[in-house]
Amino acid sequence: MGIDKQSEVAANLQIGPTTLGMVRIYVEGEGVDLPLDFDPDEADEIAEELRAAAEAARQMGGSSAPKGKGRR
Repeated sequence: MGIDKQSEVAANLQIGPTTLGMVRIYVEGEGVDLPLDFDPDEADEIAEELRAAAEAARQMGGSSAPKGKGRR
C-alpha cells in the first residue's frame, strides 16, 4: 500500500514520553501492536515533517485551517 492510497484499516495512535526519556508513537489495530521509540531530536524532526505534510495537504485542497485533532 502506498502513502496516497486510501484504506479502510482502523488503528489507534498514542504518542507520549517513556520513562527512559524517549518519545513513543504507539500504533494498535487488528493484528498490529507496534511501539516506535524515538529520541527527542528525532521526535522533533517527525513533528516538523507532520507540519509540512499538513501544510502541503492544505495547499492541495484540504482544510484551510487547523480544526483540532485528526482521526484516531
